[in-house]
Amino acid sequence: MRTTPAVLTIPELSDEPGFVHGFSTLAVGSVGLKHASDPAPVIAARNAFIHALDLDGAELTTIGSVHGAGVARVDEPGGSVDDVDALVTDRRGVAIFATFADCYPIVLWDPEKRVAGLVHAGWRGTEAGVATAAVKFMRDEFGCRHIRAGIGPGICGRCYEVGEDVAGKFDARFVNPGSGGKWLLDLRAANTAQLEAAGVKAVYDIGVCTKESYLFPSHRRHPDGTRFGGIVALR
Repeated sequence: MRTTPAVLTIPELSDEPGFVHGFSTLAVGSVGLKHASDPAPVIAARNAFIHALDLDGAELTTIGSVHGAGVARVDEPGGSVDDVDALVTDRRGVAIFATFADCYPIVLWDPEKRVAGLVHAGWRGTEAGVATAAVKFMRDEFGCRHIRAGIGPGICGRCYEVGEDVAGKFDARFVNPGSGGKWLLDLRAANTAQLEAAGVKAVYDIGVCTKESYLFPSHRRHPDGTRFGGIVALR
């Protein structure tokens, strides 16, 4: 009998000493408080997610996810940084957290400087260049020169239908004709291109579409407020 894993990770970054990351599946439940009628199951799900990453007792520092390109550093654990879509830290004991339901989580790691980051990239953040901004922030703030990136689960370029108003904001190489006057937008490819152009040494992709895989919630499949989480931490 197959069991659903509680957490998926980027395989190429899973064995990095001191670097912890993961994406919670529906096996632990929804970790999104914003649309939850009862916070108790959400808190339990978040604790299960923390436990699955062997981070018991960690206090989450939450990305506010305002769909922009703001980046901030975290030196102390806890609370929410409400006006950003990316957080970066070089401190052990800090666990950066964000919720997703089709937008892309991007994890960043520099093994030389021991700096880690988490990015929330929907179409607005991608258009604003949030991945580029996070890489630049790591360079400027910490002197990072050997950044590696992992793109987590998100809605793929076969499934993400948008109108012409959104499609027109992106380079044509990331857009394909859809049906009924819609367009298909490939946010994974757009973010990969941003990271590579910013000089990231390697970009890894977990290759899971949230709309196609029932491991993760998808706003496009079921707009019920259910969210999965991403965590990045150092130990």
